[in-house]
Amino acid sequence: MSKPKKSWREKLADSKGLPKVETIDEKCMSARWGSGTFVIPAPLEVDGVMRQVPKGKLITIDEIRKILARKHGANIACPITTGIFAWIAAHAADEAASQGEKRITPYWRTLKTRGELNPKYPGGIENLKARLTSEGHQIVQKGKRYLVRDFERSLVALE
Repeated sequence: MSKPKKSWREKLADSKGLPKVETIDEKCMSARWGSGTFVIPAPLEVDGVMRQVPKGKLITIDEIRKILARKHGANIACPITTGIFAWIAAHAADEAASQGEKRITPYWRTLKTRGELNPKYPGGIENLKARLTSEGHQIVQKGKRYLVRDFERSLVALE
């Protein structure tokens, strides 16, 4: 018999021994990440940064990574786990909203690099466009990608 599937909120709360600061491995990661240390954040840390973005403001995954690296005294934060944990936070927020919670993580304010909307977030591009335009942002399409016009002007400064 298989275990019941974890809810998104259970996945978000499962830190699996994270955060962890590791040395950048010379063989495989140094060409891409440089030298020094990197942090693998806990899912709730990523969610915590996302929760701080107020209405009308935006943040990118790269900015979240910089905040987490500073917090842990590391050179960088792992781009893969940070992105996965933002995705889990988005689905946990959507799950909470579907159960009637009003104060959820505003995942639609977290953008990919260069202001791109993340089509893997709940409700896809249409949901994100509706939420962002209701907060005063303009969405532009470039090929298959959707971006927030002049997103840099709306970036929040968090520590």
